[in-house]
Amino acid sequence: MNNKRGLLFTFCLIIFCQTSWAQLEPTRSTTFSSDDQNRPLRLEDAFPFYLSVTSPGEFNVTWNLAPGHYLYRHAFQFLLVQGEDKREQSIAFTLPEGVQKTDQFFGDIEAFYGDVSVNLSLPTVPRPEALIVIEYQGCADWGFCYPPQRKSLALIP
Repeated sequence: MNNKRGLLFTFCLIIFCQTSWAQLEPTRSTTFSSDDQNRPLRLEDAFPFYLSVTSPGEFNVTWNLAPGHYLYRHAFQFLLVQGEDKREQSIAFTLPEGVQKTDQFFGDIEAFYGDVSVNLSLPTVPRPEALIVIEYQGCADWGFCYPPQRKSLALIP
């Protein structure tokens, strides 16, 4: 008889817990959906960019940043990599004026929002195997910071 009562009690407890959990589910789901805006975007969606040639030895890198995302001025670096030794040479670049802000990670910084175009002037004529290395870092306004990025693209002179 005790085994039957124990079994019945366990069965009722399981049914009660399942019913209670099912009633809580819509509330829990609503809570999570309000946080959807604070999910990190894929890097390619947050900071898409493209490289274009403007004249011989001159290039332009343009970012089309996702809303609420920004790039750090201090994180930009551009390098020309070529030769058998894959030597890296700094590329001179000019940036537009950014927005001054206080960042939770780096303090007072200059940030770029929206469309950002960077003009590059190569230090020498690129060889056919030359690569351009683009370094940058950005964050989302809500507090997610992406790690520093280093992308290599082939240059065809």
